[in-house]
Amino acid sequence: MAVAQKKSTGLFITRSMGALAQEEHEAHGPTLRRALGPWALVAIGLGNMVGAGIFATIGDGAHNLAGPAVTLSFLIAAVISAFAALCYAEIASMVRVAGSAYTYTYATVGELIAWIIGWNLIWEYGMASAPVASTFSSNIQNFMSSVGLHLPVWATSAYDAHAHTYFDVIAFASVLGFSALLAVGIRESAGTNSLLVILKMGVLVAFVVIGLPFINPANWHPFIAHGWITATASGPIGVIPGAFIVFFAFVGFDAVTTAAEEAKNPQRDVPIGVLGALALGTLFYVAIAIVLTGMQPASAINPDTPLASALEAVHRGGWAWLTIAGAIIGTSSVILTGLLGQSRIFFVMARDGLLPKSVAKIHPRFRTPARMTIIVGLIIGIIAGFVPLGQLLALVNLGTLSAFILVAVGVLVLRRTQPDRPRLFRTPLVPLVPLLGIVTSLFLMIFGSQKITWIFFGGWLALGLAIYFLYGYRNSEERKAAMALNAKRL
Repeated sequence: MAVAQKKSTGLFITRSMGALAQEEHEAHGPTLRRALGPWALVAIGLGNMVGAGIFATIGDGAHNLAGPAVTLSFLIAAVISAFAALCYAEIASMVRVAGSAYTYTYATVGELIAWIIGWNLIWEYGMASAPVASTFSSNIQNFMSSVGLHLPVWATSAYDAHAHTYFDVIAFASVLGFSALLAVGIRESAGTNSLLVILKMGVLVAFVVIGLPFINPANWHPFIAHGWITATASGPIGVIPGAFIVFFAFVGFDAVTTAAEEAKNPQRDVPIGVLGALALGTLFYVAIAIVLTGMQPASAINPDTPLASALEAVHRGGWAWLTIAGAIIGTSSVILTGLLGQSRIFFVMARDGLLPKSVAKIHPRFRTPARMTIIVGLIIGIIAGFVPLGQLLALVNLGTLSAFILVAVGVLVLRRTQPDRPRLFRTPLVPLVPLLGIVTSLFLMIFGSQKITWIFFGGWLALGLAIYFLYGYRNSEERKAAMALNAKRL
């Protein structure tokens, strides 16, 4: 009689795809509410994508890095994101549970790598929300100033002793307010987000329509003004570094996958949400880049308020309020969906035992991880209030690109290890598309970023690994189950 083989309990223990598919049905107590259809999922992706990235980073990309070729930078970032989106869509069509790249990696590459990806996604969603909350605060204060209202200086911005500012009250309050909305219910949050997405897309369409008559083709010459990659004393410039910066505008389409347990038909609708959000976001980004760089020479574009300044430059300053309103609306939805993504990643990692289990408790009335949502909101709100985080956006990009790489690896692994498992969506041209996703993401990480970014990123990873080995490894539900099973076989 054959002896049953022991299940591995090492660092790279994996979760069964079949177990993942049944996890929700085996849960004890209340479950997350399945209330989201295809449009709500597309809107979640757009809500997290189209915000500070298009209203702010496009100015930096055009003025400081790529010149008129920022349009190419957006297209490069879009192509790299598309390779990842096709991989996300395949695995999302196989798994009904939340967790995004963390869950997918756990099922394919193993627990240690899944922890690293989950830790990076926590950084992505949380650290993207904090500086965006600061941008939201700045725009709200601009509006308040226009009607004669002013906060005390100490409450206007993050800590800066020279400026006598200590805490950004509006940034903190906005994060806490959106966290409360998320804690109350996913249907209410999704409805609010859908409205915000429609409004800010309308603002972007209005900018294109207003700006089109003022395009001067001479502003596009020379088109690739700074080359593809050019070293300077302050860091690399050119189309590729520009692509790395504007890549932040694409961060967030994967937020769709974090809401898989709240989708009505996740295997069908999550792929639609991922690919639909990326396609619509890219269309808007490229249109804005073409119009913006056609309205002004790249050297004249204001990195901080690019759209409003461009309208003023062509004597349409009366419409500048529209882009300020768009920035407020855009940052609102980014904060909302960023907090949604981070709280859901925390929720799934805690449910798996890698973080304290009490964090994963679902509220019996609201049917959301309300406790985790409020905890996350408090932490991010305090960070947004105290710390100026604009310089950390590059770190968000590194974390996201690393997640893209491992999702592509996951598709390759599953095609080999589980070729017969049903897939409602199949990534085309495998292994070419996943391999291109891996190579292009690595290329952008290496050639688009600076050394200091990698140093900070390494520090964040070191902290995450310390938490994993001190807590997560010993409390992993999958590892404890495997050890119990092995003990029975002895």
